[in-house]
Amino acid sequence: MASGWANDGAVQEQIDSTIDDAVQRARSRLATGESLSHCEECGAVIPPARREAVKGVRLCIACQTEQDKALSAQSGYNRRGSKDSQLR
Repeated sequence: MASGWANDGAVQEQIDSTIDDAVQRARSRLATGESLSHCEECGAVIPPARREAVKGVRLCIACQTEQDKALSAQSGYNRRGSKDSQLR
């Protein structure tokens, strides 16, 4: 049953699109290729165990943690808007 101008399944399409965008963003941030022996940011030695565990690693744990914090502060585009705007 459609409501208003939206077609049937419009909400599910928005949810699917948001998830697809998030997966694509996550995949684009994955490292590829050879792991580095020294961090790109600070030059610290990256332990061999980390290089083997994370293929294509480019940052030491400290720099990776900082980068992850910065990325988590950014949020994706909310296609649905806020709940408050939908209730008005």
